[in-house]
Amino acid sequence: MKKLNEHEKYMKLAIKEALKASEIDEVPVGAIILFEGKIIARGYNKRNKSQNATAHAEHIAIEKACKKLKSWRLENCELYVTLEPCPMCAGAIIQSRIPKVYFGAFDPKGGCFGSCVDFREIKGFNHYPNVQGGILQEECAMLLKEFFKSKRKNKGE
Repeated sequence: MKKLNEHEKYMKLAIKEALKASEIDEVPVGAIILFEGKIIARGYNKRNKSQNATAHAEHIAIEKACKKLKSWRLENCELYVTLEPCPMCAGAIIQSRIPKVYFGAFDPKGGCFGSCVDFREIKGFNHYPNVQGGILQEECAMLLKEFFKSKRKNKGE
C-alpha cells in the first residue's frame, strides 16, 4: 500500500469534510486550515442548508481559523480544499493572507487559481498565496461527479 505524503494526508481530511456536506445534500466540498502544522479549523459547504451564499467550505474554515487565532491575518496557515476556490473564496484567501493553498479538483466553471482566471496574475493585490492544485484530484473530482450524477438521476425520476 502506498504511503500518503503530507499533502495527501491533509487532503484526505478535507475529503472527510466534503463527505459531511454530501450527507446533508450539499455540494461535497471540504476544507481544513492548519496553523504551524496543527489543524485549527474545518469547514464544508452549507450554502443550501443555511441559505447563505457565502457558506462555502473555505469561507467557513477561514472564519473559524480567525476566531481561533483571534486575528483576521492567517499568515502562518495552510488551507487544504477539495475544489479549486471560487472568486469569493480566492478573495477571502487573499484578504486573510493565507500563504499556502492546496486544492484537489480543478474547477473549469469557477476556479480562480488557474482554471477560469488566476487571481495571482492580477496586479495590485497586496498578497499572493502559493497555490498547488491537483492533490488527490481524481478522488476529489469523483465526489463532485457522483453528487451531480445522483442529482440528475433523481431529477429524472
